[in-house]
Amino acid sequence: MSNVLVIRLSAMGDVAMTVPVVASVLQQHPDLHITLISNPRFEAMFGNLERFTFVGVDTKVKYHGLAGIFRLFRDLRKTNRFDAVADLHDVLRSMVLRTLFRLSGVKVSHINKGRAEKRALVSASHKQLHQLQTSVSRYCEVFGRLGLSVIPHFTSICSKEHPPVSPLGAKQGQWVGVAPFAQHKGKIYPLDKMEQVVRRLAERSGVRVLLFGGGPKEVAVLEGWAAASESVTSVAGKYPLCDELAILNLCDVLVSMDSANMHLASLVATPVVSVWGATHPFAGFYGYGQNTENIVQCADLDCRPCSIYGNKPCLRGDYACLNGIEPDRIVDKVMRVLSD
Repeated sequence: MSNVLVIRLSAMGDVAMTVPVVASVLQQHPDLHITLISNPRFEAMFGNLERFTFVGVDTKVKYHGLAGIFRLFRDLRKTNRFDAVADLHDVLRSMVLRTLFRLSGVKVSHINKGRAEKRALVSASHKQLHQLQTSVSRYCEVFGRLGLSVIPHFTSICSKEHPPVSPLGAKQGQWVGVAPFAQHKGKIYPLDKMEQVVRRLAERSGVRVLLFGGGPKEVAVLEGWAAASESVTSVAGKYPLCDELAILNLCDVLVSMDSANMHLASLVATPVVSVWGATHPFAGFYGYGQNTENIVQCADLDCRPCSIYGNKPCLRGDYACLNGIEPDRIVDKVMRVLSD
């Protein structure tokens, strides 16, 4: 086997979790080449992997809908001959694409997402609260079924000898990143409390706080926080992903929700103090290589977790899982990481 097509079209955090696996497969199978298709915005996550090709796929325009998937299949077949297909996504688009390859005689394997286990984890009446298999482990199984056994062995996409240049210039003191947003309300720590976290960290001598986010509303909020202190800088919406990764690489710690930022920091081996609300690390989406001691969550609420993705309304109506976390708990975790 010499050329494998990997499918993981979205979302950012899930694509980021493929990086340790893809890098490890390439390292442990030196005659292999991998072509990965995903959202064009995510290419920077993979750094400069050898024997690796990233193909940006726009599923909203050129490859939209069923006709677009057939077009994608034809385009991939024109430029490559694949020995196998690893579907790390298992959604309708990827199912159709892998089926087309299977019907053409290519060996195919796809991820088992453990949907039944995850439903049991968030069940309101018969919750089964225990650690589920991680996404990284599930990705490894896909390659294993193709005959490409792999043990994750990955540190960072950044070279120690030639680290990427940060657009913020030379680093002075300690840098603390804060990424307060997530896709769904059930994963977002109350912004007034997170502002307190930012303010208290900025008051520490030698600490510079860097704010991460995206989208006009998030940028506006973070610019307001930055305006209140010379020790706080918002990088939200200002730099491409490659530059954000370079900045994260220089951060001593990142405060993040259960969001893509946690996984981006993991790609550059930056410790993360992660704040969890409606979701739970037990679902298997914890950042690769991150220390579980740096998790901040309300462990005494029977209703948690109520959602795998944080997209369901709070059963209590008060989001106690997030409102019950005091800012000092987060600050204390950060200061412990900085003192290590």
